[in-house]
Amino acid sequence: MTHTISNFRKTAAALAAMTLVIAPLALAPVTPAAAQAPSGDLARAVGALRGISTMRADFVQTDRSGQRVSGVLTLKRPGRIRFQYERSVPLLIVADGNALTMIDYGVRQVQRWPIKNSPLGALLDPNRDVGRFGTLQPVTDPGVVSIEVRDRGHPEYGVITLIFVRNAAAPGGLQLSSWVALDSQNQRTTIRLSNHQYGVAVADNAFRYTDPRSTGKR
Repeated sequence: MTHTISNFRKTAAALAAMTLVIAPLALAPVTPAAAQAPSGDLARAVGALRGISTMRADFVQTDRSGQRVSGVLTLKRPGRIRFQYERSVPLLIVADGNALTMIDYGVRQVQRWPIKNSPLGALLDPNRDVGRFGTLQPVTDPGVVSIEVRDRGHPEYGVITLIFVRNAAAPGGLQLSSWVALDSQNQRTTIRLSNHQYGVAVADNAFRYTDPRSTGKR
């Protein structure tokens, strides 16, 4: 288990701090090509992400070696998200609207990043438009929409691929089922979601955490 926890510290950090994926894309100057409004499934996917007010879902996180850990994701706009890992993994990732924080209770360590520097920007900020740098990927299943987001002028930023399934009950008719983040060191982190619940009541204090370095809460 020690080896597994060590691996998931790395993949959780990659999930929280792979700062070169979505945030630089959103902040980059808009070229004439990128300024064109997305259409079709790309526009529907952008609308689906923006249409989520609150969401709760189970997740399974898989690292590049195939090791898995599960937990519960809670999302509330604007800018709040919580990855609550299973009891065997002493990690928590939480965003409170200002910063994204990874808390490692195993080593009593806290790391924080501005939300604008998070690869989860597409989920956290409804004003970010993944359509600016996203491209539809070919799939054989007509019920699936795959969008790859990257800045081709900066391959060091990495890539994130968002996978949606068509679901009339989901916002915009598309449900985010998984995403795959690949950083510039080819470290791959996959998140798969299930048991989605939309529009659930979520208190703001769900995005607070106990600081392991003290007895106080943040």
